[in-house]
Amino acid sequence: MSKVYFEDINYIEQLLAAIEHSQLFVLVDENSKKHCYPLLKDFLKDHQLIEIISGEKYKTLDSCHLIWNALTFASADRKALLINLGGGVIADMGGFCAATYKRGIRFVNIPTTLLAQVDASVGGKTGVDFNGFKNHIGLFAEAEAVLIDPVFHQTLPEKQLKSGFAEMLKHGLIADKQHWDNCIQSGYQQVNARLIKDSVAIKERVVLVDPKEKGERKILNFGHTIGHAIESHLLGTRHEVLHGEAIGIGMLLEAFISQEMELITVAEYEIIFKELIKIYSKPTILSEEYDQIARLCLQDKKNENGIVNMSLLKQLGEACYDVAIDKKTIIKSLNEVLKLHF
Repeated sequence: MSKVYFEDINYIEQLLAAIEHSQLFVLVDENSKKHCYPLLKDFLKDHQLIEIISGEKYKTLDSCHLIWNALTFASADRKALLINLGGGVIADMGGFCAATYKRGIRFVNIPTTLLAQVDASVGGKTGVDFNGFKNHIGLFAEAEAVLIDPVFHQTLPEKQLKSGFAEMLKHGLIADKQHWDNCIQSGYQQVNARLIKDSVAIKERVVLVDPKEKGERKILNFGHTIGHAIESHLLGTRHEVLHGEAIGIGMLLEAFISQEMELITVAEYEIIFKELIKIYSKPTILSEEYDQIARLCLQDKKNENGIVNMSLLKQLGEACYDVAIDKKTIIKSLNEVLKLHF
């Protein structure tokens, strides 16, 4: 598992000194180049920038071609090192490109969004979207190191903080009720280094037990089956939502299903509902689109033999996985939560 360092950004000098490399590349998008790269560049020696366009809709093989072409044009060899400076898209796609270029070069993640710090940069998942399906093409590849510095939060709009906060709340709901309580007490506006460390530690504990997601690690997908479907459905429209915003709503819907399955109590569901609707807005989806959302759930990577396998809650702070859910139940959750109660 990647070593995670909670240090000031200047610590990158020590990290790079300990990693033998022939060339250094930094992957950015226009946002991380403008707001984050200036905080980093003075601590780097000779390096080359590779810039891609920001946004989930550009998390595709076409963008990978650009990255691979840049590495090839620069004659990058197998001892080259890639720094992924940005949010979840940069971490996922940069790791995927590094892991596949010349059968693998090393990479370092410097996550600049709260979402990437607590989720995308940890756990070894890399990949891209394909034909509208989230993370459809990818592999497991660990970064040499992950450097987390909350200084980058100063560059983030409120929507990005809310997006990352969803994954922190999820970590509490599935594995640590105290962390959930601490996050709720703090709020997304006051996230501090201690809360980020706690959230990362929860994910690391789960991943360590099941690095290739054969069992226990699936609990990290709570909120993601329907959340990913909503995110994919709205991608490219004027109602597009950030990943964490979709996961916030996905957790609400899947908590409802957990209650429907009598895994959690109505009282527990109401606690979750009350807190999540304070933060995450109802997505703009018409009731006639619910069937399409349900069909997108059938593409979820946890599914087997055409059966939707969800990760659901057993109580606040504990989750289960591989719970078979039918299309009718998914549509009922959309109707009951989005149409009637939100």
